[in-house]
Amino acid sequence: MVVKIPKTFEDLIVEVHDKGICQGCGGCVSFCSSAEYNVIGFKDKYSPPVYINKDKCLECGICYHICPQTHVLDNELNETYNFSSYEEMPIGYYEDIYSCQATDKDFLEHGTDGGVVNSLINFLLSKKMIDGAIVSKTDAPFSREASFADSKYDLLQASGSKLEMASHLEEIQRFSTYTHSISKLNHYKFKKLAVVGTPCQIYTIRCMQDLGVTPSENLEICLGLFCYENFLFDKSKIQNFEKDFNIKFPSIKKINIKEDVIFTILDDESREKVIHVPFNHLNDYMRKACKACEDFSNIYADLSFGGLGSPDKYTTVIVRTKKGKVLLNQAIEAGIIQCLDLDDDKKKQIFTLISTFSKSKKNRKKEFLEELDKGG
Repeated sequence: MVVKIPKTFEDLIVEVHDKGICQGCGGCVSFCSSAEYNVIGFKDKYSPPVYINKDKCLECGICYHICPQTHVLDNELNETYNFSSYEEMPIGYYEDIYSCQATDKDFLEHGTDGGVVNSLINFLLSKKMIDGAIVSKTDAPFSREASFADSKYDLLQASGSKLEMASHLEEIQRFSTYTHSISKLNHYKFKKLAVVGTPCQIYTIRCMQDLGVTPSENLEICLGLFCYENFLFDKSKIQNFEKDFNIKFPSIKKINIKEDVIFTILDDESREKVIHVPFNHLNDYMRKACKACEDFSNIYADLSFGGLGSPDKYTTVIVRTKKGKVLLNQAIEAGIIQCLDLDDDKKKQIFTLISTFSKSKKNRKKEFLEELDKGG
């Protein structure tokens, strides 16, 4: 009889980290069975986690199973979330598509698109359906940190409207738009939480729920963001970016993503100017690990959100699960959000546009992995 030895963090290092495709979600660190012994951790938040106390490792394999780059639990998740393949379901399984905006003027004004995500979280808080949410807080252009929000004030603070540069730019070495949300969950594991995340983060959370890893049972709802890529800047790249696009970091007021990346900047007289930059012009600033991801529309979320396909000040919302459908319907009935009246043709247009980005991301992954196999 052949005894199958479970994969361990050592295998993650070889199969994921050494290839440069670790997405830095933090699932392996946060939900290690020996986390109390500090077995693995981030020495640098911009680099993959490493062994700290290797001799304490239980070699249970949980870290390997929940990694978004190993795909061990794909079949289980696909069955749970009704997904077959990107060929058959280019934007994943969904029940309906909406184009919505917040009715609260504060969320609408400060939100990235229609202010819908924060409005839904605030609604959940007001109904005491959650104790708080893990959200992304924007500290500076291309710099985000995970934050716990349990009030409207917290949500507005994290809305992305404030993009002042941190002081002493010359001392700042790196910025990243990727937010380490999962590691924040452990700090609030005795609360009912909503989490806002990228596809790789939601994937990892769903793996944890499938395995019954604490505190995944306390995650009340997963709100997924469309994600084509995240960016990583060091000091030299900041200088190159400013030169290439004639955009100074301190002048950036807001960053929005639709068919391209949209920068709202302030000139010397505080007048707003909008600049559109195609995604392919930003390849040099993309996190390498993003090239190994194929999920654009966040197929395992309860609800998926993005600006793509909707007019200005509206958010495209994809309903995927019963839990997501109930929440959205309750918010609409309560007047928390309002939706455009989309006919079948308009919904098809949105579907086609999202499908185009989804196929592009899938093809990019295929080409990237082929280059990796060639040693590129």
